[in-house]
Amino acid sequence: KVLTSRISWLIQNNVVSPFGLIAVTFTNKAAKEMLQRITMQLPINTRGMWVGTFHGLCNRFLKTHARDANLPDTFQILDSQDQLSLIKRTMKTMNVDDETYAPKQVQHYINGCKDEGLRAAHVDTYDTHSKKLNEIYLEYEKQCQKEGLVDFGELLLRCYELFEKNAAIRQHYQDRFKHILIDEFQDTSELQYKWLKLLAGNTSFVFAVGDDDQSIYSFRGARVGNMKDMERDFHVKQIIKLEQNYRSKSNILNTANAIIDHNKNRLGKNLWTSAGEGDPVRIFTGHTDIDEAKFIVDEIKMLHREGIPLNHIAILYRSNAQSRVLEHNIFSSNLPYRVYGGLRFFERAEIKHAIAYLRLIANKNYDSAFLRIVNFPTRGIGSRSLENLQDISRRDHCSLWDAAQKSSNQAPENKKGLPYFIHLIKHIESNFEGLTLPQMIDLIINESGLKDHYTNEKDGLDRVSNLNELVSAAATFLNNDNNESSNPLGDFLNYSSLESGEMQASEGTDAVQLMTIHSSKGLEFDVVFISGLEEGLCPHEQSLFESKGLEEERRLMYVAVTRARSKLYLSYALSRMLHGQTRYGMPSRFLEEIPEGLIKNINTINFKNNLDQIEENYSQPTQQKHTWRIGESVMHEKFGQGTVLGYEGNSDDLRIQIKFNKAGTKWLAMEYAKLTKR
Repeated sequence: KVLTSRISWLIQNNVVSPFGLIAVTFTNKAAKEMLQRITMQLPINTRGMWVGTFHGLCNRFLKTHARDANLPDTFQILDSQDQLSLIKRTMKTMNVDDETYAPKQVQHYINGCKDEGLRAAHVDTYDTHSKKLNEIYLEYEKQCQKEGLVDFGELLLRCYELFEKNAAIRQHYQDRFKHILIDEFQDTSELQYKWLKLLAGNTSFVFAVGDDDQSIYSFRGARVGNMKDMERDFHVKQIIKLEQNYRSKSNILNTANAIIDHNKNRLGKNLWTSAGEGDPVRIFTGHTDIDEAKFIVDEIKMLHREGIPLNHIAILYRSNAQSRVLEHNIFSSNLPYRVYGGLRFFERAEIKHAIAYLRLIANKNYDSAFLRIVNFPTRGIGSRSLENLQDISRRDHCSLWDAAQKSSNQAPENKKGLPYFIHLIKHIESNFEGLTLPQMIDLIINESGLKDHYTNEKDGLDRVSNLNELVSAAATFLNNDNNESSNPLGDFLNYSSLESGEMQASEGTDAVQLMTIHSSKGLEFDVVFISGLEEGLCPHEQSLFESKGLEEERRLMYVAVTRARSKLYLSYALSRMLHGQTRYGMPSRFLEEIPEGLIKNINTINFKNNLDQIEENYSQPTQQKHTWRIGESVMHEKFGQGTVLGYEGNSDDLRIQIKFNKAGTKWLAMEYAKLTKR
């Protein structure tokens, strides 16, 4: 809304034309909503305006300057799954063991390098493992260039390199875009920030909207320091703090303020509201995780009886593994619920198969698409045949499609084998002449055998419906300003890749919403339960050893708290079943950061004195042993300095888990540990 209002004001007051500004968002949904709001506020046609995501806008720049960027005009975008398939294929060609080098780990490495703006040739390797990862990265880059493919990270990196190396193009866009606007600035990566600096130059006006207290995506490359760097690098003249909150009651906001105030590296703000105090924040302590889950379910039932719809109630947790006990208790209570975050439309298997047929027809060099569909639906093409094709491809430096034609030039005898597959693709392609994009997709669905395959499959009707919806998606795509495209198929394929990251949540279902805290960002609910607030869970144990990680965990807690509109429940368990063992924990430090005047304990266990409650379960000798706080630094005469992670076992065999600085993580019997304070 802030960005939209700014854009409308700039245009309405003739400060800039609609095409003299560029606005960057983080989701396609947000970009579409922004254009819709501008259309409602101003009597202008928004077609052609530069409003979109980083990836979408970079794709547009690269399409315009493909040759300058050393790309073919028909380059195609790899979504995350197709990128992983190409990495696996590259590793197989290099004879790399996929157990030692897990493909997803390699994918994370490659994407991480690109987020930092690093090509394989520029990465410093420090051991055998990192050297091999970089060799895979280098070979992957070569394969992408050969096949005319770019992944999401490549879109931004290639565009950045285009601006960096081509002064004329850079100057052209610096002169054109005098106003640059960016939403969710706290989520920008190092490379995105560098891209912004190149595009802005020294003369553009940059307007950024962000909340450094909600920067929770460092694992995706987000860099919270970009906000402070912007103040320095762009000589920011004015910072406007939007501190009035229209969502939450005062007690909820004061809780969030108190928690986040313990972070040192922040710009600083204090949320307030005129909506009244509201109820105190309720804190529940369960003896076990089952007690905690039962309390949450019972409370939800009561709230629902009082008239609160179930879909206005959310249960948040730090990691997906925590949902099992919650789901079991909700299911047992016959409460409808939904785990937020199912497969996206373009990531569903049946859609990816149909898209792969389209990709291969559009680009015969696209080996990943070939491998996905050559034997789907099943045509009796085995792994030996595919290995033979890959040998020919490597030997002759050609695509798998070309290798297939070389190895199988006879006419098909039936609907089996490579001859029939080659015939099928050529047949479909020959019938594309004169068809619209939706008609092309409909032809593929029917001629490829996908529709028959899923019709005959158990529970396959939903998949057939999804395939039919793909035809509708193509029609909608054409209706949205793409009728005049010279290459509608190629544009639609790129669109499907860009859209594959969008969440398609179901609407209208009255069900309790379960989700991770990360998934909850941007959402709001009348009632929020935040469960599992224990040291080692939230904050996560991996964050306990360095300040940046702990500060991000605190920002995560801040996001969770501010999802609540009217009622907020915080809960934790004194013991939790993990990996088949009972683990004993301590309340999250975030609970102790909340002023007592804002909270109400709704059971007899006081979280600030819960250690006494834990010790009641043990004999007197055990009580003396169970005195180390999770997160506390301790010394061991053999292993040296370490940090307490947790406990497990019963009074007779109580064990403590410690992460030692040099000796790693170890379980020690409390009776013999002989620990001292650091």
